[in-house]
Amino acid sequence: MFSRAESKQLRQDFWIAFGKSYPRKWILYNTKIKGLSLKFHFDLKKAMVSIDIDSNDLAHRMALWEKLLSLKSILIEDFLSDAEFHDSLVLDNQKEISRIFVKKERVSIHNKNTWQETMVFLKEKMDFFERFFETYQDILRD
Repeated sequence: MFSRAESKQLRQDFWIAFGKSYPRKWILYNTKIKGLSLKFHFDLKKAMVSIDIDSNDLAHRMALWEKLLSLKSILIEDFLSDAEFHDSLVLDNQKEISRIFVKKERVSIHNKNTWQETMVFLKEKMDFFERFFETYQDILRD
């Protein structure tokens, strides 16, 4: 087991190494669409790349979700065949969001032996999400 400080240091080390391995400006929160963001996640059991809709306005969240659903077949056929769609997820902080994601199981931020494969996964999957977003952002903005 790792102490809280050791765990924090490992997380920092991973994200610094990831940034050095793939030095580019990711879209992430800079979608210019309120409540819509692209996210990286890496914890003790899995890595994940997602499009999150976390608007506090339920009507706005559902309108964005419907637009994404209308593009579901394109996303799956042309970009990410393994994407999962969840219209309602409750996060640890009790906030309800909608999420499209891909994940990699059996990797851990505490296990440096899984870092390289995780970095490749995160980079490749975010590239697909960003290309999808850049191609269809006008539909999502309307």
